[in-house]
Amino acid sequence: MKKIAAFALVALGLTACSSPEKQALQAQGFVHNEASLAAAQRNATVDCQPENCDAAWALTKRYIEQHSETSVTRADGVAIETDVPYSSGHAAFSATRAAKGAGATLTVFAQCRGMYGPDNEKGSDYDECTEKILKTQNGYVAFLRAHASTQ
Repeated sequence: MKKIAAFALVALGLTACSSPEKQALQAQGFVHNEASLAAAQRNATVDCQPENCDAAWALTKRYIEQHSETSVTRADGVAIETDVPYSSGHAAFSATRAAKGAGATLTVFAQCRGMYGPDNEKGSDYDECTEKILKTQNGYVAFLRAHASTQ
């Protein structure tokens, strides 16, 4: 019985000691994920030329439909928008088409309900949302390249 009590005290002590370290690691992971999200947003942008912009825009709509957890509510020549996520942890994606010279710049954006808490701190669904957003935004340009030749 003394061995169990001693073990419990040691375990409790180690847990108390590791709590600040655990919080520091979680904070460090949050900062890393925020940097990854910013990079993914930059990666979700592509310029198109007049001869392929319409096809790339149609592919963008298809990509958003395939990856968003909400339905498309607007799709015209300048924007593709999905409905706002109806519950926490669901990702929605949108896109813009901005004129650039004779062509355009296409950009995919993301939002996820429950990703952030008060004061932009990590929300309850942050990790799940981050995974969905990173995968989708980082895969956008590759999707366009892979499917552009089949259009």
